[in-house]
Amino acid sequence: MTTVTHGFLDDPVFGIVSDVASSLGVRAYVIGGYVRDCFLGRPNDDIDIVVEGSGIALAGAVAQRTSGKVTVFKNFGTAMLRHKGKELEFVGARKESYHRESRKPVVEDGTLEEDQLRRDFTINAMAFSLQKEDYGALVDPFGGIRDLSEGIIRTPLDPDTTYSDDPLRMLRAIRFATRLSEEGHPFTIVPESLDSMRRNRDRLAILSKERIVEELDKILLTSRPSMGFRLMDETGLLELILPALSRLKGVETVDGKGHKENFSHTLQVVDNVASAEAAQGLEPNLWLRWAALLHDIGKPSSKRFVPGSGWTFHGHEVIGARMVPGIFQQLKMPLNEKMKYVQKLVGLHLRPIALVDEEVTDSAVRRLLFDAGDDIDDLMLLCNADITSKNPAKVSRIRANLELVKRKLVEVEEKDAIRNFKNPITGEYVMELFGIPPGKEIGILKEYVKEAILEGEIGNNFEEADALMRKRAAELGLVPVK
Repeated sequence: MTTVTHGFLDDPVFGIVSDVASSLGVRAYVIGGYVRDCFLGRPNDDIDIVVEGSGIALAGAVAQRTSGKVTVFKNFGTAMLRHKGKELEFVGARKESYHRESRKPVVEDGTLEEDQLRRDFTINAMAFSLQKEDYGALVDPFGGIRDLSEGIIRTPLDPDTTYSDDPLRMLRAIRFATRLSEEGHPFTIVPESLDSMRRNRDRLAILSKERIVEELDKILLTSRPSMGFRLMDETGLLELILPALSRLKGVETVDGKGHKENFSHTLQVVDNVASAEAAQGLEPNLWLRWAALLHDIGKPSSKRFVPGSGWTFHGHEVIGARMVPGIFQQLKMPLNEKMKYVQKLVGLHLRPIALVDEEVTDSAVRRLLFDAGDDIDDLMLLCNADITSKNPAKVSRIRANLELVKRKLVEVEEKDAIRNFKNPITGEYVMELFGIPPGKEIGILKEYVKEAILEGEIGNNFEEADALMRKRAAELGLVPVK
């Protein structure tokens, strides 16, 4: 772990906050994630300031000094100020109590220690003093710096209280353990906290789906998402949140033959996507990672044992694609082009690999390009990530075959321009040419032309398409009016 030992509060904005707080006669502290990330050596431009007094008043006074603009959130008693690329959020120190049916707390004014006690984890409860007499001193009543050094996620209060009061903290614990872990310095959730999650897992019912998905997204965007989903599974949260993924667990054996453990395979594929994006210098693609997470969800429904052959999962990609909208709807995720993108990749994820098992014909490549469109590169990345065999020879063979498909994709695209295919023959043109109203003949002619282009019978251009369309139209009894 990289540890910073100096320069925590070098930015002049901290001195300004200190001066203004002193002039107002209030005590102010930097608290939470910024303090944690200082010790981890991680950049963080989101700064939380807790005040033993009015956070809104302090924010307003700081804004006057810096000529900044304050955004006030009265319902939450907070105020936000942007200053030279940093975002400062001010809040008054408070203590909280909860009703069992809600994660919305009853808030009262409190001291710094009471505010630290209500924080989710010890590593997020540390504070730097901004008082003149001890400027920069670490205020750490719960041993957060020790837990940070040892890679421990622990709650300041009894974990049953913490997780029952706000069950979202169970997912946050998993997210922090996943995000903060580095090679050589993993973060673990203490056993008593894991046990508490198992006891309190039904408390997830009071959370909105949107807040749950927000945490899932953050876990998926880490460098090794599998850790988070394994922790969710270990604590019993996964079967409540994503039962379709949980059903991938386990291996069934018949006549001494077992199939691949699809849950572990799926998590490896998600990690492979994350690794490939990092290796290629790509920004993490959240929706590609969702596609990786869901790419095999159709396997439990398609699983069959064939005597003499073994286990098959024929059609699981089709079943999985049909399941995607329901999963998105259940989680209240967007049912727009993002969902359609995930659905498309789940439905197509076997196509490039199927091509290498047969003759890689131009027509098959055209159809793949036609179906994938601009998402073909993401599909190929997913297909490579889907190779998780422990047999090096098999892996090398499949990767070599996928490279062949990649080359064919480039060749066919350069020659035929099929990606984002637009039919040279439009319905309007057909109606005008033959003087006919909308009807089934138009669809027949357009489909005939499209199939001919994809099969390579004609080029992807208007002249050849028009000639072929006129010939087929004559067979249907259509005569040009011009």
